[in-house]
Amino acid sequence: MKEKEYIFGIHAVIEALDSGREVNKIMIQKGANSPLMRELTLKLKDFRKLVQYVPIQKLNFITQKNHQGVIAFLSPVTYHEIESLIPILFEKGKVPLILILDRITDVRNFGAVARTAECMGIDCIVVPKKGGAQVTADAVKTSAGALSRIPISRVDYIEDTITFLRNSGLAIYGCTEKSSTLLKDLDMKVPMAMIMGSEEDGISPKFVEMLDASAKIPMTGKTESLNVSVAAGMVMYEISNQRMS
Repeated sequence: MKEKEYIFGIHAVIEALDSGREVNKIMIQKGANSPLMRELTLKLKDFRKLVQYVPIQKLNFITQKNHQGVIAFLSPVTYHEIESLIPILFEKGKVPLILILDRITDVRNFGAVARTAECMGIDCIVVPKKGGAQVTADAVKTSAGALSRIPISRVDYIEDTITFLRNSGLAIYGCTEKSSTLLKDLDMKVPMAMIMGSEEDGISPKFVEMLDASAKIPMTGKTESLNVSVAAGMVMYEISNQRMS
């Protein structure tokens, strides 16, 4: 791991947070309880979903330098607030198109999805702060730089974002093989958000209940599922095809 991808030491992490640096994850030594560490802990109240408490051995494996019990992993991109982005899209006369990634944890899949999303005109990719792949240097590389060009919104709770998007006038769609509707039969010319779920078990049940409609990719072979980046590419192509026709 390149040292420029993380910072360590209590003062350095506090300064980074105070200056508004974007972080993907913060590792803190279990049991650390110095006055400085308590000061840092107070700073982290708004970053709780990004904090992991780990044994000191894990920190020592990442760096042999004096980390003082804390390492923060930096994000190579600046995240966008979805609540601010949607009004701007409408003001520009656009038909918003949002991609929500539910529990897609593989960095290479994430990067590949982002690459296609940027090519196909997705306005924003929504990812959870916890339980999904983060925007790392490897993800940016896999995306061929697309992650630096497409807005990424990192949210505490996807369900809250779904509610906000629906209240803003967007249809909430999901791609799932359990649907009886084919992708081509779903009207995707409207303002919308499309949810793509994990390869293991698809979209979370709680999000399925929040969908306005769902659709599946037609498949005739014996293989039961597609790689999520391939499936996302097919979904985004259908959306683009409908909107351009």
